[in-house]
Amino acid sequence: MTAVTELIKGRAGVERPLVDLLVRPDERADLVAYGNSLASIRLSKRSVCDLEMLAVGAFSPVTTFFSERDYRSVLETMRLASGEIFPVPVTLSVDRDDGIREGTSVGLRDEKSNLLAVIDVEEVYEWHRREFQQSVLGTSDEAHPFVAESNSLAELNISGRLRVVDLPKHYDFPRHRLTPAQVRKQLAALGRRPVVAFQTRNPLHRGHEELIRRALVTTGGVLLFQPTVGMTRPGDVDHYQRVRTYEILVEKYFDKSRAILSLVPLAMRMAGPREALWHAVIRRNYGADHFIVGRDHASPGLDQSGRPFYEPYAAQELVDQFANEVGIGVLPFGEVVYVPGKNIYSELAEVVPSEDVVRLSGGSIRTAYLESGREIPEWYMRPEIARVLKDAYMPKEKRGFCVWFTGLSCSGKSTTAEILTEMLTANGRSVTLLDGDVVRTNLSAGLGYDRRGRDANIRRIGFVASEIVRHGGVAVCAAISPYSQTRHEVREMFPDGNFIEVFVDTPLSVCEQRDTKGMYAKARRNEIDNFTGISDVYESPIAAEIELETENSTAEKNAELILNYLKEAHFVK
Repeated sequence: MTAVTELIKGRAGVERPLVDLLVRPDERADLVAYGNSLASIRLSKRSVCDLEMLAVGAFSPVTTFFSERDYRSVLETMRLASGEIFPVPVTLSVDRDDGIREGTSVGLRDEKSNLLAVIDVEEVYEWHRREFQQSVLGTSDEAHPFVAESNSLAELNISGRLRVVDLPKHYDFPRHRLTPAQVRKQLAALGRRPVVAFQTRNPLHRGHEELIRRALVTTGGVLLFQPTVGMTRPGDVDHYQRVRTYEILVEKYFDKSRAILSLVPLAMRMAGPREALWHAVIRRNYGADHFIVGRDHASPGLDQSGRPFYEPYAAQELVDQFANEVGIGVLPFGEVVYVPGKNIYSELAEVVPSEDVVRLSGGSIRTAYLESGREIPEWYMRPEIARVLKDAYMPKEKRGFCVWFTGLSCSGKSTTAEILTEMLTANGRSVTLLDGDVVRTNLSAGLGYDRRGRDANIRRIGFVASEIVRHGGVAVCAAISPYSQTRHEVREMFPDGNFIEVFVDTPLSVCEQRDTKGMYAKARRNEIDNFTGISDVYESPIAAEIELETENSTAEKNAELILNYLKEAHFVK
């Protein structure tokens, strides 16, 4: 049963329940036995994060994955069907082939097949990607990381009562992994109000510290320091190193009697203004009275035309519009810059126009300093924090990466991949070539060529490549990989932004002309089933990092083009 552990009274005086979906200890054994008797689905990393947030009440008043009624209401109005503000839908997608039906129960498992929960399915409904993207994200541009991800999600959502057996296991930073109820208890023990929440997904520079200092001076309150440690933007500094730096800040530079460090296992959508309002709802549930919203909150950066996805202060405006109703005040700040002439940090609007300033960016720490091996200046970041990041973060030219070739059979993938492998080896990198046909012979011999078999083969190649990359090697993969959803799943195996997709865009007619084995001819005579481009679909990438044409360019020139890209991106010295 859903337990109401506490009532949250917002600024508008409305009481809201803070829920806990974990079953009672005396019910757990029976639910585990029941769950193990059911058909089950394996949750994505994102859905595991969402389940944990639901289970501990961080998404209150939401207590399960969205029903169609709530889903449609949030898309259109940013409100649940009940009228509560909740601007981002929390959904669980399943494939039609999973065979999940209304009126059944299904076990929900993590990637290691541990049973986390049972959902009693009350609804199965269709959703439409473009409608979701335009309503929630405001764009269908695949440069937006969640647009790309949502394009690969299954076409059905399910909803129903959740009974949670276990929270996901975390063995890192256990003292900071606190539920909303635990945070509220610690805040009460501090005995001070108001509570100012600050969220981050980046290492903190001195400009961030200035924002926090100003917020505490303005309110006279305590700090609820809440980094996101679920899914952030691909390429962000991983949470292990970030949390180590946050611990240094809290221990050495913040007043410990006025600060709590609490990790939030949130899977971000990078939805800009809507996401900022969502974060405000979540921080209210953790006990905050105020929420710091800076410039470009939850922004994914630039679109394919080089323009920002969201206006820099749109997030502040939206949160402020609904602050009283949500029950949390917004503390808006402009862009904080460093003024070298005065050795101070100031909002840009406060600086005399004639003064020189240096702009600070949490995201640029990785690109401008860590990946290039440059020292981070003390005026930019505390030296102890810079040391942690430098020790943990190898320069880009020493890190592993994956080059993933996709295209039709006979498009030129394997030839170009072989040439690139030699070029990279000659440039001092340790390279493993994973060719789709070779992997099928040695690792996937028992798989068929239907969609299930193809997907399994691609996932295996992706897994092997990710392990190579994790240990600092280079993986060059050449496989047809015809389905966009599966390619995106592979991309997700490389969370550090070290996945380069190469679309070998060769027309079908040219591929047929090059086919010395006669496979296309056999497929056209219906002698081969599920042949990509003839009797099965090839879903072309929309936003591959590199696109190659092979009619007027040789494999050698194309390999050199890729090598130059890798050099410009600092993957190769």
